[in-house]
Amino acid sequence: MKLFENTYDFEYPWEQVTAANWQKYPNKVSTHVIGVDVLRRELQDNGNVLVSERLLTVQQKVPRWIMMVLGGSNISYVREVSTVNLREKSLKLRSCNLNYVNLLRVYEMVDYTPHPEDPYNKTLFSQQAQITAGGKFGKLVNTLEDWSIQRFCDNAAKGKAGFDSVLRSLWEEHWDNNSLVMKMNETVDDLGLQMTKRVNEMNAAAEIVIKESLRKFTILTDYQDLFTEAFEDVKKTN
Repeated sequence: MKLFENTYDFEYPWEQVTAANWQKYPNKVSTHVIGVDVLRRELQDNGNVLVSERLLTVQQKVPRWIMMVLGGSNISYVREVSTVNLREKSLKLRSCNLNYVNLLRVYEMVDYTPHPEDPYNKTLFSQQAQITAGGKFGKLVNTLEDWSIQRFCDNAAKGKAGFDSVLRSLWEEHWDNNSLVMKMNETVDDLGLQMTKRVNEMNAAAEIVIKESLRKFTILTDYQDLFTEAFEDVKKTN
């Protein structure tokens, strides 16, 4: 048996990575996964746990010597069972091959959890695969297991790049939506500022008009007093 282990970080929060997991395939990088079918999906623990079972159809190039031993085609099937736990914030995927299990068995375990160093912004990906060859291979067991490990490593790199592209696409779409909202808010704020400025200008203009009216009224009042005094003087003279 050969063991493959791998860990890396995703620069996205666990919630977003978990949501994007359902849109991971197909993508332009991981072209070996050509189909995904949901076989079962159920909620447990009052809706806090989601268990899903999927069938992945895989097609990839296989060395001729392996095809001669295995026979059949280069299309294989993988059963995957995933568990999303909202309370624990964990996504666990367990998968195994359904073809040629008497000759080659691959059991994969994948875990997505909030990153211990930055749990709100990053996700830790942990992967382990147990690859066991047997049956009629004899001396070719190590060779087949070594080839399987190398192929698994290549597919893991493609899987990471492919999932990154999916996350980036989803994040950019989310960011664009946020940008649109931000622009709308900025526009509303600008309109509010313009209206406030206009109102202030109108208030200032009104204040000037009122002050000018008061000034003129004061002048007229003063003239009225003068006219009254003059009129009284004329009456006394007559």
